[in-house]
Amino acid sequence: MNRSYNIDEILAMAERIERNGAEYYERAAELTEDEGKKAKLRKLADMERSHEKTFADMRASQPEEQASFDPDGEAGRYLGAIVDGNVFDYRSAPAADLAGKSLVDIYRKAIDLEKDSIIFYLGIRELVPEKLGNAQMDDIIREEMGHIVLLSDDLAVELEK
Repeated sequence: MNRSYNIDEILAMAERIERNGAEYYERAAELTEDEGKKAKLRKLADMERSHEKTFADMRASQPEEQASFDPDGEAGRYLGAIVDGNVFDYRSAPAADLAGKSLVDIYRKAIDLEKDSIIFYLGIRELVPEKLGNAQMDDIIREEMGHIVLLSDDLAVELEK
């Protein structure tokens, strides 16, 4: 697949990834009885919604007609693999898979989803024009890394039980 993607399509994918993340953490919070863990999961959901808004704002601030890029076809092949679900399926709703899962399973899946998000954002970071807020990509990547640290700490506590 050798397709070029415009910036609007890429940012729409990023919005969807963050929306899925927020839904995942909200659903996980609903299934958790521990109030402290529930609060942490809801905070993560809020952070994902903030990222979604950042990407929506970036999309809204772009020019009406944005040219396609990717002269070597590399980004197009990478994004095509993502769209086809070969890297991860950004269109899926991971929150739907939470019923009956343990907190350990929920944390492990969340860590995997955060890693997938980071991989995607690293892949598109250089493609986002500076004028659209390319520096914000680095902030989001750092926050996603922080989510992995929080989730890993909580996972370690659960595994010690």
